[in-house]
Amino acid sequence: MVQPMLDTIPDIQGITITADALLTQRSLARYLVKERKAHYLFTVKGNQLTLLEDLKFFFKDRQEPDYVDHAPLEHGRIETRKIWTTSELNSYLDFPHVGQAFVIERHSIKKKTGKETLDVAYGITSRTPQQATAQDLLTINRGHWTIENSCHYIIDWNYDEDRSTIRTGNGPENITRLRRFAVGILKSKGVSCVSQKMRQLSWNVRTVFDYLRMTKNSCAPCSKDSG
Repeated sequence: MVQPMLDTIPDIQGITITADALLTQRSLARYLVKERKAHYLFTVKGNQLTLLEDLKFFFKDRQEPDYVDHAPLEHGRIETRKIWTTSELNSYLDFPHVGQAFVIERHSIKKKTGKETLDVAYGITSRTPQQATAQDLLTINRGHWTIENSCHYIIDWNYDEDRSTIRTGNGPENITRLRRFAVGILKSKGVSCVSQKMRQLSWNVRTVFDYLRMTKNSCAPCSKDSG
C-alpha cells in the first residue's frame, strides 16, 4: 500500500523517507532510490532477521559514539541519545542501496521516579556519510519517532487506548483508525490543544455539527479559536 500512496506525491526526489521495521523491505528500497530518486532510513527488527543479526554482530563491541544528543526535558523524562554509524557493511549486507548502517541508544530517566530505561535500535539508510553525518541521521530518526510518539500520546491520553477492552477480530484496528481519523480532523483545522477541543465538543452534540459545518444552518465559530 505504501508505493501507491507515494505515487500520489508528485516529487520526492532527494527526500528521505523514514519507516518502521514493517516497511523495511527490499522492494520499497528499490522503488524509492531507483524509481523516485529519493532516500530511505529504515528501522531493522526481527522481520529482517539476518540483516538484524549482521548489524548486532558488527556493533556489539562499539566504543565511543559518533554523536551524542542530550534532549530537553519532555513528558517528565531526561533523555540521552547516542549513535554509531558505519559504511563498512555496504557491500556485505543483503539489502539494496545501503549507504550506511547505524545503531542508536536511547537512555531515558523519569525525573519523578528516577527509573531508567535503555532502548537500542538498529537501522540502515541509503544516504552515504557524505550525504548525511551521524548527527543528521539521529535528527532524521528523531523526527520520525517524534511524529509516531506524539500521535500515540494524543490518542492514549484522550481515549486511554492502552487500556482499551476491544480486542477481538478487526475491532482494535477499526477503533484506532476511527480515533486517529477524529484526531486528524481536529489537527487539520489548526487546533492547538486537541484534548481541550474534544472536551468542548463533547459538551453538546450540536457543537460538533457546527464545528464541522455539516448542516445547512451551522453557525460559524463565535470565538477566535475557529480550529
